[in-house]
Formats: sequence, structure tokens, C-alpha cells
Amino acid sequence: METSIKKHIEYLLCIRIRKIQGLSGGDISRAYLLETDMERFFCKVNDHADAFDMFQAEKSGLDAIAKTHTIATPKVLLCEKLEQGGLLVMEYIEPKRSGSKDMELLGHQLAALHRFSGASTFGWKTDNYIGSLPQSNHMHSSWPQFYAHERLLPQFKMAYQQQLLSFNEVPTETTLLDICEKCLPKTKPSLLHGDLWSGNYLIASDNTPYLIDPAVYFGHFEVDLAMTRLFGGFDSSFYRAYSEHFPKVGGEKARNDLYQLYYLLVHLNLFGKSYYRQVKSIIGAYF
Repeated sequence: METSIKKHIEYLLCIRIRKIQGLSGGDISRAYLLETDMERFFCKVNDHADAFDMFQAEKSGLDAIAKTHTIATPKVLLCEKLEQGGLLVMEYIEPKRSGSKDMELLGHQLAALHRFSGASTFGWKTDNYIGSLPQSNHMHSSWPQFYAHERLLPQFKMAYQQQLLSFNEVPTETTLLDICEKCLPKTKPSLLHGDLWSGNYLIASDNTPYLIDPAVYFGHFEVDLAMTRLFGGFDSSFYRAYSEHFPKVGGEKARNDLYQLYYLLVHLNLFGKSYYRQVKSIIGAYF
């Protein structure tokens, strides 16, 4: 960490940082554990031109989840624009290895978050980010229309522009909307984490589940569930606890595939052709 950034944090928080330790796990920003004589803080620094906007969106998402009083998020202490990029400082949560009871509690609390009714339309008050990619959140009264226009269509366009998908592999806007209308439900908006893979939750040493790095918006609750299944890291006790609040109603397979398609397109656009076969498989099955 640059000395100027360290001094800037010390000045704004009125602290003296005794130790700085680099942390692994982030593929977008540099992460640090900051230690004083009395406290520890988690800090992210990014030099990208959009870094401050990304951190503001992250702070907004964490604050929105915290305000539901359903599941914990780290408290954000600083969100600052730097001469080059930005920084985010929040409380440090000491993690532990999760057990079945911890995952059960995470399932119950995620369901409580999804039951939060804070909007009558689908989307979010501003656009935000999924990873480092922009995520469009224009409000729609129809969930299938929102998902087609604000989720799948922008990612398909990006993949085509980057020559990761051919013209014939990209469904038309009409086809996208038709399939979404056919497979996705009429549902009430739920507040979503938006990017719920195993790296975006942690279990604190006092057994409290925390959500981190959100990409929030109001959508169908099964989107978060589809992401948990895409890369694993959530055990059976999590799904059993969650299903007590949202039992299956039929048609989950198609919805799961279409919701995972968004995240696979994001990964295709971020990381390239290694995700092509999975994307192509879903395209072939539904479009």
C-alpha cells in the first residue's frame, strides 16, 4: 500500500496504522488488512478509472442489505475517490470455516432477505456493477422483460462485440423476450445480493453469516439460488433451510439455466473462451 494512501486513511479515521498485510482472494482490487493497537480494518484499493463508482455501488448495496435487518454486512467506514482510482475501508470480519449449522442459518437469513418487500418494480435506483462489468438496472414492471432487456441482452451484445459469440449464436431481442416470457414467472420483487458465489459470503468467528461484494437489485429470488449452484460452496443444510421459506413450485430447471446463463455470459466477457461451452450449451437448449 502506498504511503500516501495509508496517511490519508489515518487522517480520515483518526487512527494510527501499525501493520498492513496484503490479503488474497480479490481479482479486481488490491485488498489489505489494516491493524491499529485496538482495531482491524479491511481495505480495498483500485486504480481503475471506474473504481470510485464501483466502490460507491458496493457501499450502496451493503447499506441496502443491512437496512433490511435480515442478514449482516460489514460496516463501511470510508468510500473515497483518489487521484487515481478509489478506496473502500470497512470493518474487518474475522472468518471461520463454516459448518452445517452455520450454513443452515445462512439459508434462513438469505430467505428473510428475499422476503423483504421494498419495491413494486424490478431493478434498482441506479446502475451498478457485476464484477468489473457495468450492470444495467432500469426499472420494469415485468420480471421477464427486466431479465431479457437488463440482464441477458447487454451481455449477449458485449460477447458479440468482443467476438466471443458469432452473430448466429446471439438470440434476437424478440427471441430473448419470448423465452423469458415463457420460462420466467410473474413474481414479486425480492432484494437480491446479485452475485452470490461462495466467495461473497463468510461466516464470522462468532457464527454470524455475512454477505459481501453485492450487486444488488430487486428481482426473482431464484437468481441468487442459481448462482449458488453454479460454482458450488453451499451445502445441503443451506438449501434445506432456504426451502422451508420458498418451496419448489415446478419449472426450476429452466429458470436455473436461464439465470445461470447471465453469470456465464459475464464470465465469458470477463475471462474469455473457457466459458464458451457452457454458454453455448444453454443457448442450444433454449434458443
